[in-house]
Amino acid sequence: MSIQNEMKNLKKQVAPFEKSQTKKSIWQLINTLTPFFLLWYLTYISLSVSYWLALVPAIFAAGFMTRIFIIFHDCTHHSFFKNRKWNRAVGTLTGVLTLFPFDQWGHDHSVHHATSGNLDKRGVGDIWTLTVEEYKAASFKTRLSYRLYRNPLVMFGLGPIYTFLIRNRFNRKEARQKERNNLYLTNVLIVAVAVLLSLAIGWQSFLIVHGTIFMIAGSVGIWLFYVQHTFEDSYFEMDKDWEYVLAAVEGSSYYKLPKVLQFLTGNIGYHHIHHLSPRVPNYELEKCHHSTPPLQHVPTITLATSLKSLKFRLWDEKSKNFVTFREAKKMVHNTVSRTEMKPEV
Repeated sequence: MSIQNEMKNLKKQVAPFEKSQTKKSIWQLINTLTPFFLLWYLTYISLSVSYWLALVPAIFAAGFMTRIFIIFHDCTHHSFFKNRKWNRAVGTLTGVLTLFPFDQWGHDHSVHHATSGNLDKRGVGDIWTLTVEEYKAASFKTRLSYRLYRNPLVMFGLGPIYTFLIRNRFNRKEARQKERNNLYLTNVLIVAVAVLLSLAIGWQSFLIVHGTIFMIAGSVGIWLFYVQHTFEDSYFEMDKDWEYVLAAVEGSSYYKLPKVLQFLTGNIGYHHIHHLSPRVPNYELEKCHHSTPPLQHVPTITLATSLKSLKFRLWDEKSKNFVTFREAKKMVHNTVSRTEMKPEV
């Protein structure tokens, strides 16, 4: 059996796990929302002592906000509940807590799943990635913008503010009325919650508490999305050679995290399975991984090895891996040198 056929058969092996269980979903809402609200309140109470003391529960609250986002994320795939209306309702409400509009993000994320690793279809719901040749041919302005975009301080610092707080507040041009109305509703609810909490505890306290939790959770969220598609031997192909299953299992990593972090991140570390089948609920991902041997031999990264991804900047189509700016510059220099040394005919 060819590798391609073997990979395609994986979808059949994963199919039994594509079933949401209402009891598990409800329990996950309870064991996620309850600790989050308690930790949020504890963060506020701790402010009366010192900000540094409040930072401790804020960090844990950010972890649970990340877990809330995973629930929202599953709802957009309609995998959290069997009933689409329940997915939409819970997804919209958890979207208010995480600052994400249900329909708009659901659309962009679906495009991401359908095009991940496809060099001809980049630009929607993904991390901006240039190839070595594209960067070489780019203008100074584009190169500068790309370098700033890929700078860790910008991506994980300003990234959450721009992406979650600003960009998510506006409709895309092609959005249908249903999607537009959902974004308007989300914005109104976000403002309402912010005003009520500001009136209850003071706007300064609200900004400090929720702002701290938001920035930590936002940075973690972008990091997870970044690292699970940006590892040395990821998968990128032109459209004519691109294959969905290969893009899922070779272009999405298995992020092996400690159990506590695995819990707080809603098993999203099993990203290869999620991309192979978005209909698998997050609470079934681990079981699916251990029950499907071929999925245990995919690109695997740990907390330690994942830090290496920070240096990866450009995709080299020739070697089929990510390279640093310095390595790309060396490649270009060597190419120019070989061209200059080539004897004239």
